[in-house]
Amino acid sequence: MEDHTGARLDSARSSRSRMLARPALAAAAMIAMGSLAIGAALAVTPMQTVTVAGQVIDLGAALRLSPSGPGEVDLFGQSLATAVSFPGPIRPRLELSQITLNSQLTEFVQGSSPTRAASALRSQLVAGWERYFGWEAAAAGLAALILAGAVAGWRRLPLRSTAWLLAASLVVTELLNLGLVALTANGAQAALRHIHSLNQLVASAPVSVPQLPPSRPLVGGIQEVVLGDSTAAGAGLPAAPRSSVADRTCGRSPDSYAADLAIANGWKALNLACDSATIRDGLLGPQQRNGVQLPAQIAGASLIKKPSVVIVSVGADDLQWSAILAYCAVAARCDSRATAAYFQQKLAALSTSYLQLLIQLGSLPGHPKVIINRYYDPFGSDISCVVRPGLTAAKIRTLTTWLTALNEVLAKGAAQAGFLSAQPSFAGHQLCSPQPYVQGLEDPAPFHPTAAGQLAIALADQSELAKQPPPGTSAGARSGK
Repeated sequence: MEDHTGARLDSARSSRSRMLARPALAAAAMIAMGSLAIGAALAVTPMQTVTVAGQVIDLGAALRLSPSGPGEVDLFGQSLATAVSFPGPIRPRLELSQITLNSQLTEFVQGSSPTRAASALRSQLVAGWERYFGWEAAAAGLAALILAGAVAGWRRLPLRSTAWLLAASLVVTELLNLGLVALTANGAQAALRHIHSLNQLVASAPVSVPQLPPSRPLVGGIQEVVLGDSTAAGAGLPAAPRSSVADRTCGRSPDSYAADLAIANGWKALNLACDSATIRDGLLGPQQRNGVQLPAQIAGASLIKKPSVVIVSVGADDLQWSAILAYCAVAARCDSRATAAYFQQKLAALSTSYLQLLIQLGSLPGHPKVIINRYYDPFGSDISCVVRPGLTAAKIRTLTTWLTALNEVLAKGAAQAGFLSAQPSFAGHQLCSPQPYVQGLEDPAPFHPTAAGQLAIALADQSELAKQPPPGTSAGARSGK
């Protein structure tokens, strides 16, 4: 008798446990289904477009598996973490999609008028998020209904149970979504209350561009101005017989593409490029080289009255490309996580400096045509001459991938600013070919263009000069005048 009583008690406890477990399982399933629906909605909801300081920004959100953290700013294809942290797993994501080069852009990037810029950032971004989340909420609800309908069909539930499941899934999803959206929106407003520039948002130190005296007269008679690094200077090539101290210090050569292009067009050229120049230390700011203080290249370009074209070659020294090549040659492999992270960090920093360079280029007197030169591929398929020093095929594939990433940043920035972008081709004349356009390992400046390579770059620039800028991106439109 006691055995039967105990069995009944055990059966009753088991039945109660199952009854309590079912609601818990159902609730967990609803939450999981709602989370999946929200994730799907974030993936498919289109970004919203807002205008801040005259710039077009696409705005959306990204889901992160942490209770708080930075948002994202996409600049020329580079995903940059914001300097400010946002509460909640849904973070703002911004993409600068069109640049209008005007005084408002300088304000937006550098924060010259904090009160107005902060107000614009706060109001426009929050308004954009509200529109985005309105669409996202609708997409999440639709996704929840689709998931619930699929479950009902799989379980072959009757019509009444199916209706209950659809309604419950929709309610749970929207409640979850509302909580996440409210947390994000409120946190974003608080975080952006003190942000008044893009530099602040992406934790980039502003570049101090030298201001020229307004009474200083402009220099006429120069049609071509070249800014940049050792590639534009003509590193490793012969110097002019009676060159200046600055020319010798910077390694400028009369065999550079600046001279080739000037000869072809009957122009007078001013080559301001310098070995080891970066955007911050060389183009936008002064450069120290071999004990000589060199003024900012953009300052020299600003003194030229109505040049026909300004050509820029920059980026390799910002990434410390020579050091990357040297490291890859001696390392067992150069595609490790640490090396890749280092490269991405350098590329992200480059993108913020590059934006500030684009602003200054768009403000040059006369608003000349601007060509941003991308980098040539020095390697090609034949790598026999670099295998012994340590550059294997796998390493060269990694280097080529990184070089392509740099070129994409340069090209995207030029396109968004309405500038031209040239891609020189060294096909058939790369490092190990019989007639290379690239200096070899025993030459004065390995991996830099030979005189023939400089001519190839000049031909690429000449081809770009024949092109008309896209509609709506004339010099006047770019400068906001």
